[in-house]
Amino acid sequence: MSRLDVTEKIIATKVAKGIQWGDVAKKVGLSKEWTTAACLGQMTLDARQAGIVGEIFGLSDAEQKWLGVVPYKGSLPTQVPTDPLIYRFYELVSVYGTTFKELIHEEFGDGIMSAIDFKMDLQREPNDAGDRVSITMSGKFLPYKTY
Repeated sequence: MSRLDVTEKIIATKVAKGIQWGDVAKKVGLSKEWTTAACLGQMTLDARQAGIVGEIFGLSDAEQKWLGVVPYKGSLPTQVPTDPLIYRFYELVSVYGTTFKELIHEEFGDGIMSAIDFKMDLQREPNDAGDRVSITMSGKFLPYKTY
């Protein structure tokens, strides 16, 4: 058994039972964005959180323990994503990455936006021309230090 096996079981159970990520998040007590990332193997759950997720998805005690293992983050099956939705984010960074970098450095100085001290909110934005996806990402600015 591996963390990937547990992730695949979670996804299969979600589909079979029609479970919504937002409902899982409410039971865990965290955002739907972070909870989804955790269920997909990108975050570490504590024992209480793993127990709740385990109950929802019918995980054994051994499977729940995998939810507490620090994952190999950022693991996609290919270097350049082939899934059309994920590829659009790759494309977005390819096109606007230098703009993000330039504007962040102009506003904050030399440093990075943390993906550790980070939060995200994804919402549907109604629009007469077709609903839009609204994603707000907020990460702590971490300046490079001199030494």
